[in-house]
Amino acid sequence: MNAVAETLDIPAPLVFTDSAANKVAELVAEEGNPDLKLRVFVQGGGCSGFQYGFTFDEVANDDDTQMSKNGVTLLIDAMSLQYLMGAEIDYKDDLSGAQFVIKNPNATTTCGCGSSFSA
Repeated sequence: MNAVAETLDIPAPLVFTDSAANKVAELVAEEGNPDLKLRVFVQGGGCSGFQYGFTFDEVANDDDTQMSKNGVTLLIDAMSLQYLMGAEIDYKDDLSGAQFVIKNPNATTTCGCGSSFSA
């Protein structure tokens, strides 16, 4: 008896836009270290209770969720993933400045700067 593998359409835990991936690729190239990955995390603080953070990391931890796009890898630790599930990570360069932006459907309130939230 042959087993037939079923393909399940599982949605990605979050959206990593082309704009964000391309900017990360540009920053990694500037650093000259192709092992760098963008780590996105949530930590306590900010004016609304939690704040987003971004850093480069060479090492993926065992509990990290990894997403790859356009040759770059995004890392999210297990604790942060619960707050970022379904969010969109984008990069905007407009009149208000150039920055990574997170659109988070889990945030019940956000601050004016967009870098902190409450869940």
